[in-house]
Amino acid sequence: MWRDSFRLQIFCLLMAVLAIVVLVHNFFQVEHLDDDTVSGSSWITENNVQHSLSQTTKTTRNPYCGYKHQTLSKREQAEQESLLAAIRWPKPPDRKIAFVQSTDPARSDFVIVKSSGFFKVGDQLEVLVRMKDFQGKPKQYGGDYLQARIHSPLLKAGATGRIVDCHNGLYKVFFTLLWPGEVKVSVSLVHPSEAIQVLLRLREERPDRVYFKSSFKSGRYSETTECNVCLPGDLPVCNFTDLYTGEPWFCYKPRKLSCASRINHAKGGYQKGLLTQEESLFFQSDVNIKRPILSSGPNSVIVKPKAFTDSSNMDRAEDPTVSPSGYYYEDEWRSRTHWIHHFNKSDDITKCLQGKVIHLFGDSTIRQWFEYLTAFVPDLVEFNLGSPKNVGPFMSVDLKHNILLKFRCHGPPIRFSTVFSSELRYIANELNGIVGGRNTVIAITIWSHFSTFPVEVYIRRLRNIRRSVIQLLDRSPKTLIVIRTANVQELGPEVSLFNSDWYSFQLDSVMRKMFSGIAVHFVDAWEMSLAHYLPHNLHPKEVIVKNQIDAFLSYVCPLQT
Repeated sequence: MWRDSFRLQIFCLLMAVLAIVVLVHNFFQVEHLDDDTVSGSSWITENNVQHSLSQTTKTTRNPYCGYKHQTLSKREQAEQESLLAAIRWPKPPDRKIAFVQSTDPARSDFVIVKSSGFFKVGDQLEVLVRMKDFQGKPKQYGGDYLQARIHSPLLKAGATGRIVDCHNGLYKVFFTLLWPGEVKVSVSLVHPSEAIQVLLRLREERPDRVYFKSSFKSGRYSETTECNVCLPGDLPVCNFTDLYTGEPWFCYKPRKLSCASRINHAKGGYQKGLLTQEESLFFQSDVNIKRPILSSGPNSVIVKPKAFTDSSNMDRAEDPTVSPSGYYYEDEWRSRTHWIHHFNKSDDITKCLQGKVIHLFGDSTIRQWFEYLTAFVPDLVEFNLGSPKNVGPFMSVDLKHNILLKFRCHGPPIRFSTVFSSELRYIANELNGIVGGRNTVIAITIWSHFSTFPVEVYIRRLRNIRRSVIQLLDRSPKTLIVIRTANVQELGPEVSLFNSDWYSFQLDSVMRKMFSGIAVHFVDAWEMSLAHYLPHNLHPKEVIVKNQIDAFLSYVCPLQT
């Protein structure tokens, strides 16, 4: 009896040990499954809200840059090469240029060609800009980045000019004279050509100069790791590449937690020490960043009215390539490409938006539209979604007039404070979930948060958005889609390295080309910020935002002319 009981105890002990072994084995199998690369997506469920795949990849690339390994069709490759060629910037003849040989805006000047001539509304005005270095010697090559406008301060009027680089130190600027009176010319050097070469190097070699982070959490334990489109080193990474768009995004894998435990995304910070001592001389606020270039003669002309023409009703050619696309007169934007109605009363906006759903996708510059409309229209009340301030998503509702206004930020890279992982959505995926129709209005802007990355990263994002836009318009042709362009901003030595107007100008040029020929409309925030008399600001002041809203709503509710 005792012998049988002993055998039973031994058997139970062996079974217990075996059960523990199996349990431990299964535990490691689950951990291994979480950490291994997952090749299929048939088992992905609807719980994967952001449609992204968490996986760990051991990489030997330094840095690990997902955008470099995208597979393009012949047509996509040809388009990308064409876009990159279109924004290719002239280079100085020598790789290293001494600071004293770089462009000095204080010694440079401009002259108005035929300044004493007779000008009337509609004429072209030509300006010649002559660049010199800090020794007073004429520059022999181009590549400087200039901005130019004409303006009449008393009339609160302004318009931008078209700049042509002659590649020999000379630049021609062409203005269309759009209103009568005294019209002044202003020209500024944003960056000398030598600084542009530094910005080019940083864009290609240091896409990590703005870094991001994500928190991973399980129970009370949490870890935070660095994230980006490119991650240097050979450490294991969590691959959060989007399943539907293929947009690459990576985080270093936490030491003790799985990739699936990610809870948020946030801006980490800005890298320091990016420039050599010599390079830093090309980025001085009071020397060569957004400095005025003065005229060596008259800086204004007198413009006579055009006979029998109402300057407020000049021809509106339905041509998106018209330059300038519009101008300010008495602080109101007058487009040359479509009729603009100025929505000065909240009732006018309510009447325009009644029965409509308005989706705003992008960054903080289009969030300004949400904030303006919600503040200006009394019946449009923000519904508290518990979203982080300035991050979103946000929603405002007018139940009386059946208006729904929504804002959502675009997917990474985005330099917002903290975005919940479940709210990291790509615009292309959001567009795919919209039914569309005559009462659906969509506005998109995406540019500022891509300035630190190679242009290929931006092209890929726009290609995905464009594909979704075309599909949406194909299934719902009466859906209205508006694109807000980039805008100029205040620049200093540090901001220039991350968000220079030159970066924004290049991205904006790419965006306009990629969406040309598609049934979308543009709000030219670039010209509307550059032509205005107020100081440049990443987030333009209310008077400029109001004019952007007027242009936007004029597409939603076009005037019958």
